[in-house]
Amino acid sequence: MSSKLTLLAPAALLIGACAVDPATQSFDPGFGEAQKYNMAIQTIDPDPVYTAEDAQPGDNGDKGAAAVKRYRTGNVKAVEMMGTTGGGSGGSGGGGSGPQ
Repeated sequence: MSSKLTLLAPAALLIGACAVDPATQSFDPGFGEAQKYNMAIQTIDPDPVYTAEDAQPGDNGDKGAAAVKRYRTGNVKAVEMMGTTGGGSGGSGGGGSGPQ
């Protein structure tokens, strides 16, 4: 019995420590938000908006078959370049050593 208690006590402390703010000794109000967010982004949009170029519900694969045909004959559509908003470029300097 004491060996089970010895194994469970550290686990209970670790679980409790993640949810409690050490400064106020109260539970973090954002605790569990990651799970709620992940569930929300996996929810199906009940009223999706489709453009004329998108596959529509009930399509039978004609657009996919046409794309495969273009690919096999070498007549693929040109890639459409898109810009991004915001910016900043990141990078890090290499810390390698030169010839020795």
